[in-house]
Amino acid sequence: MNKTKIEKIFSIWQKENPTPKTELNFTNNFTLLVAVVLSAQSTDVGVNKATKKLFEIADTPEKMLKLGEKNLKKYISTIGLFNGKAANIIKLSQRLVDEFNSEVPEDFAALKSLPGVGQKTANVVLNCAFGHPTIAVDTHVFRVANRIGFADETTPEKVEIALLKNIPKKWQKHAHHWLILHGRYVCKARKPECGECVVREFCEFENKTRAGLGL
Repeated sequence: MNKTKIEKIFSIWQKENPTPKTELNFTNNFTLLVAVVLSAQSTDVGVNKATKKLFEIADTPEKMLKLGEKNLKKYISTIGLFNGKAANIIKLSQRLVDEFNSEVPEDFAALKSLPGVGQKTANVVLNCAFGHPTIAVDTHVFRVANRIGFADETTPEKVEIALLKNIPKKWQKHAHHWLILHGRYVCKARKPECGECVVREFCEFENKTRAGLGL
């Protein structure tokens, strides 16, 4: 996709939603980190339901350790893969206390060294907590980037590289939020609502749905 189209798409998204934010609920950097870890292969809505009560009693690494893995599982049992996630959250809480003065590190390598934290999670935390212009590639971002024409890649890692290369820096801080929201509510996996798409004029998706366009 040429730069002119990219500029127009992001200008439209900015006009529609000037300051997009994650839909995960959190109160500080630690609860953000926990929420993102929990969101892997789970919906933000489901995570928010589970963390509403959890974060009232465990919003710091110390409080999470005091709660313990067994009790943590009771709060997050409705979330997929909760056993493994509970173990990782307790382990990363201990690491934060032992190695980072109980603070979430503002460093990509340090974040990725924490149990349960991968490329996407580290990018989300750096972006949402510290304002870094990172682009976290989840299933929505992967799908939308390839459909619209920002990328033509087969893995999340390659899509991330393509997006950072092709999207001008001035848009990068909010780029993954716009992409996620567009994929979640408009450019859906099975039935993209092309008729509701504000950037359809510039989208290079070959299979724009006839039903979605009202044809």
